[in-house]
Amino acid sequence: MQTVSSSNTSPFAIRNVRLFMAFRVFFNARFYYPVFTVLFLDFGLSLSQFAILNAIWAATIVACEVPSGALADTFGRRSLLRFAAILMVAEISLLLFVPRGNTNLLFAVFVLNRVLSGLAEASASGADEALGYDALKREGNPEDWGLVLERQIQMQSVGFVLAMAIGGAVYDLHLMQTLADFFQMDLLVTREMTLRIPIALTMGMALLTLATTLLMREESVPGTESGTPETTSIKTASRLMYDAGRWIFRTPFVLIVILFGLLFDSVIRMLLTMNSQYYRLIDLPEALFGLIGSGLAMLGFIVPRYARSLAERRTPVYILGLVSVLVIAGMIGMTFFWPIVGLVPALILFANMYFVGFFLSYYLNRATSSEQRATVLSFKGLFFNLGYGSVGILYSLLLAFLNSRIDLTTKGMSAEVVKNQVFIESMLWFPGFFLVCLLVLLLYAGRALRGQGSHRKISVESASLTGKSK
Repeated sequence: MQTVSSSNTSPFAIRNVRLFMAFRVFFNARFYYPVFTVLFLDFGLSLSQFAILNAIWAATIVACEVPSGALADTFGRRSLLRFAAILMVAEISLLLFVPRGNTNLLFAVFVLNRVLSGLAEASASGADEALGYDALKREGNPEDWGLVLERQIQMQSVGFVLAMAIGGAVYDLHLMQTLADFFQMDLLVTREMTLRIPIALTMGMALLTLATTLLMREESVPGTESGTPETTSIKTASRLMYDAGRWIFRTPFVLIVILFGLLFDSVIRMLLTMNSQYYRLIDLPEALFGLIGSGLAMLGFIVPRYARSLAERRTPVYILGLVSVLVIAGMIGMTFFWPIVGLVPALILFANMYFVGFFLSYYLNRATSSEQRATVLSFKGLFFNLGYGSVGILYSLLLAFLNSRIDLTTKGMSAEVVKNQVFIESMLWFPGFFLVCLLVLLLYAGRALRGQGSHRKISVESASLTGKSK
């Protein structure tokens, strides 16, 4: 049995905890995010190619999410994180050095970039959190995980704000030329230059990510901690995937936490991807879109503190009710499209992404054993990406239905007016869809958790509350 050090040990004095937080910041602070779509188009790609590339990226994550978690639990989390960092360096290098002009070559390189990016996301997903939590459990007090999450989300939010502000600024051709003239630099700033600057800055983050993983330590491969050596092989990883999946479906509390998280995440993320269209329809100037994005990121500096307080003082049932009310209020408020003021319900809704992310990590890590933690967290990522994709398909079918109905009932409307009208009508469906799914999950949760205490209290050893596989 491992010895757990005194609870007086600060979680931030633990090496792997600090490195986990640094990894999250460097891996996610990408300076091309504020100009993501236009950057691809300015390289010479078409909108249809951009859509295909996004589909390739999502498909790669779905295909690799769970296998990567099982490999992390089999061969070690540090090894998968180093692999993810190397992939990040490779994917950014492709963007940094790919020549413009040859459309076929350009698209092929971007396909490879999206595959590497998706594989990096899948490799990092779960492994980083598992490494940090296990270090805290081994060297400190696992009750401090909420404090670690709070600080990590705050740091990541600051990094995201800086990346958004700087990335958008350095891409602005006029601003960069003005700065060059101000500093009396004999330089003509071109689109080719501004195209590469956000990518070059992200390469710096990729190298810092790699350096962070090289500093990480792992006491032992998780699957061999019990003292009975296992053959670290693909067969072992496959068995771990099967066992983790079976454990999730036979552990009601864990499955229900994931399913509720899937519902919240998929609906909020779908609305978040369409936020610029919503902002335009509530009469917000486009110049403010970037500032609003930075403001949303800053919520990540505030929300986790309240989330930790709730998680430590309230039951999962209370938290579910609170978040549900906030999400429903935000969605209903957005359907009114109030000029300017409509930003308030949008902020209420989008802020809940931080609540959902915090609570999922808080409960799942406490309920999952060390030897399968990365695999279980990878299953969570797989569920979420499948949920988001499913909601996306349903939404595209809804848009097609609304488009056909407007075409039949209205004549002489411009394409822009039709697009706006379809979007406004589509927003009316989200609260109803969410409420129906929420009621179905509540009925299932009530039946599945009947007679169990895990929905009222979860302890450090909460896996015992939810029961072993039967």
